[in-house]
Amino acid sequence: MEAASSAILNTLPATTTASKLYRIHRKNFLSLSYLPLTTPRTPGLRSRRVCFSGSTSFSSNTQENPCQQLALLLEVEGVLMDIYRFGNRQAFNVAFQKLGLDCASWTQPVYQDLVKKSFGDEERMLVLYFNRIGWPTSLPTNEKEGFLKRVLREKKNALDDLVISKTLPLRPGLEAFIDEALEESIPVVMLTAYSKRGDKVARSIVEKLGSDRMSKMKIIGDEEVKQSFYGQLVLGKGVSSDLGELLAKEANKAVSSEEQRIAKEVASMLKLSVDIDTTSTESFENIVTALRAGAEYADTPVDKCILVAGSQPGVTAAERIGMPCVVVRSSVTARAEFAGANAVMDGFGGTDLTISRLRQIQKS
Repeated sequence: MEAASSAILNTLPATTTASKLYRIHRKNFLSLSYLPLTTPRTPGLRSRRVCFSGSTSFSSNTQENPCQQLALLLEVEGVLMDIYRFGNRQAFNVAFQKLGLDCASWTQPVYQDLVKKSFGDEERMLVLYFNRIGWPTSLPTNEKEGFLKRVLREKKNALDDLVISKTLPLRPGLEAFIDEALEESIPVVMLTAYSKRGDKVARSIVEKLGSDRMSKMKIIGDEEVKQSFYGQLVLGKGVSSDLGELLAKEANKAVSSEEQRIAKEVASMLKLSVDIDTTSTESFENIVTALRAGAEYADTPVDKCILVAGSQPGVTAAERIGMPCVVVRSSVTARAEFAGANAVMDGFGGTDLTISRLRQIQKS
């Protein structure tokens, strides 16, 4: 990787500080130590004082206000709203109706029994259910897989509609938790950028907090990530596109080739064939970028932010960049373990997650 990066830097055209916004120091390339210059200004590049800690260092001449010493970054799905607990069963019933499956309807006891027996695997839930009541008579045996996919697709659409309609409740204690943070002048950032259900659906959940709270918080969606200082660096804006793209491609190529080499070596030993999926790697990098953008908008060093997560990808990304993380379990993750989290809670308020508990976690 280091050899590859050195080769790239050797082939880059020489530039003066007057023609580039950033200098890249060869010895610091691997730690991504980009040093912003004061001139010239690049059109479209947001100018903001950014507080980062660790090997990635951004600085500017602005020293007006000290960086915050605590900021909260919250995931949406599973944290603000337990979507699956309150909406999943309803969404399945809506899907059954849309597909003309009048005989199919899940009561709460039926739904809970299927979840328990399938360990939450939704496709398995459907198989168990139709094995029990009988499959549609017009459905050929060789089309069962396609039928299951149609049901799950309709279920997802129905669940999105339920969330957007604002009929599902926020988690108990959440509003009081956020109010306490705002009263103590703690920056609160809602991360909608990497929600599984998409930015639009995630924002509709945040809107349930009300316009007054929203005016005091920051919502970081896809566009906010792209416009952030860190996001522009990662996405190749603010630096020349040829340089940014070249560095990104070579870095990804080195990592990807090494992962594929190891996977294929293991597969060969086990006499298996493998098809490497790099989508998850890209998704993970998007989460990391969103977390750093969230810290930037909160004007707080990464290690002074605390991520309140509802899933493992967020925990892993936070651990990678040195951001403390607390997990709030949902119905989907009730039995899950989160080894990389600083703490795991079951909800907000009382003996669970409070601002005072967060301050204790930060000190520890």
